[in-house]
Amino acid sequence: MTEPASLKSVLEQLAEAEKRNLAEVGAEPQLTSRQRRARTVARLAAVQALYQMELAGEGVDTVIAEFSNHRFDADIEGEALAEADEPYFAEIVRGVVGGQRDIDAAVKARLASNWRMERLDSTLRALLRAGAWELRERQDVPREIVLDEYVELAKAFFDDAEAKFVNAALDGVARDARPKS
Repeated sequence: MTEPASLKSVLEQLAEAEKRNLAEVGAEPQLTSRQRRARTVARLAAVQALYQMELAGEGVDTVIAEFSNHRFDADIEGEALAEADEPYFAEIVRGVVGGQRDIDAAVKARLASNWRMERLDSTLRALLRAGAWELRERQDVPREIVLDEYVELAKAFFDDAEAKFVNAALDGVARDARPKS
């Protein structure tokens, strides 16, 4: 794992990735720039919430309430957190928790045969679970957007090797969850 990035640098990195996405694959259907940004923040927060739940053993409703009441629209590290799509955040977190067994099985199917989910770093597990849930359950969101967002989040927390790992694993999940017809 690399040195943790500041919240400001993570958000700047994600904003740059969003610009590339718009140029390369287009935007999420019918979302404004502000709404796309709010979704990006929701994804980042969902990964943080899943990580927190795993480490602290807190329940889903407790963590969602904490983010809604204390983290969104608050200053973190001296910086204002950008507006989040709070319903989307809650949908991701609840969806991952509710479907974790199936999500883990989908991700595990794309890991090397000797790898187990428990062997992965907690943040990496949170990234993979959130991305896999979105690929499986939110067919309305283009796969390229989901893959790029979670790869960029991985780059904020890890070295390039882990980001490539996230890309490969989620690309496999996408192929399984969204077969071409």
